[in-house]
Amino acid sequence: MEHMTLLIGIVIATALVFDFTNGFHDTANAMATTISTGALKPKTAVAMSAVLNLVGAFLSVEVAKTISGGIIDESAGIKPEMIFAALVGAIVWNMLTWLAGLPSSSSHALFGGLIGATLVAVGRHGVHGDAVVMKVLIPALAAPIVAGLAATLATRLSYRLDRKADPQATAKGYRAGQIASAGLVSLAHGTNDAQKTMGVITLALITGGVVAPHSDPPLWVIVSAGAAIALGTYIGGWRIIRTMGKGLTDIQPQQGFAAQTGAAATILASSHLGFALSTTQVCSGSVMGAGLGRSGAVVRWSTAGRMVAAWALTLPAAGLVAAGAALLTDQGTWGVVTVAVAGLAICAAIRTAARRKPITHANVNDAPEPAAEPQGAVTAAIAAVIPPPAGTVPAAPAAAPVATTAPTAPSTATA
Repeated sequence: MEHMTLLIGIVIATALVFDFTNGFHDTANAMATTISTGALKPKTAVAMSAVLNLVGAFLSVEVAKTISGGIIDESAGIKPEMIFAALVGAIVWNMLTWLAGLPSSSSHALFGGLIGATLVAVGRHGVHGDAVVMKVLIPALAAPIVAGLAATLATRLSYRLDRKADPQATAKGYRAGQIASAGLVSLAHGTNDAQKTMGVITLALITGGVVAPHSDPPLWVIVSAGAAIALGTYIGGWRIIRTMGKGLTDIQPQQGFAAQTGAAATILASSHLGFALSTTQVCSGSVMGAGLGRSGAVVRWSTAGRMVAAWALTLPAAGLVAAGAALLTDQGTWGVVTVAVAGLAICAAIRTAARRKPITHANVNDAPEPAAEPQGAVTAAIAAVIPPPAGTVPAAPAAAPVATTAPTAPSTATA
């Protein structure tokens, strides 16, 4: 029993490390557009987001229940070693995508880790396939689209309503609105993502016989998970903030306000329903939707394509890493130690690689201007379906050169 107690302690500590990586990985969700438009200074933005993430962790436990007893059958012989393997897989994927500056889903990294480790440790009967489809996969497909459409329409409406207003006064007002909406996204993020770690810790406690099955997370679990994600948020994932704020599209205050408001509404609704969706995908979809909503703006589809590829790879990649880790942890103490050492070594190597080209709060907005991209079929289709607001007429094409030679003179000009 002493070994089991020690192992549960290791799992809890690893879960909090994952929660920390989730915090700095997802800071961009709430604050990237606010920082890129200058509505808040970078350090002020992440400090505000950290406090509101902590507050949000106390507002609901529905998502935690989905993790602790929804997608994984807690009575199927789940062991703490398996949960440890799942967390290592999720942490490694989070670190790799952070190094690449890709806003991939920490949530799906966790789901993939849990599913991969469970399949290896206990088999298919340990995974609730219907819950995975209904509460993970369908929200993953629908939520970014819903948030993107909401942001597109909100951006169009904002520019239409303000077409006769003073641009400087309008921008100032929307920057204030951005601060409020960014706070709402941070609060929503705490209600959704902090609860995922609460669910994992509760699952570990259930498997160790510490708490009864189907229990709510104890208060100390809620406090520790909220504090870990808040601390990670305050550290700031500056690489991903740069991608979200500058790499997808050029964000103006109206767009930032529309994107954040649409994302917050989507996340809060899903938290209420117990859908453990990816806040990263929701916020990225909102930013792309805001880019499509402004006439003349261009979404950089090359960056968007890399993001979508990372989204698609997250579940299987984290699952494969966790499955390999589960095979080792199932061998006993030496396997657990091997997985722990390997995970630490990989994270240290990633951290060392990141130091070669550091991105901090001081240079997060200093990204070089990306190369211009063609409008693309999607942007053109959106513009055709939703015409640009009045007053945002695109520049007229250059007129063709007109010959000026006298009609009676012989032509001697060369091409």
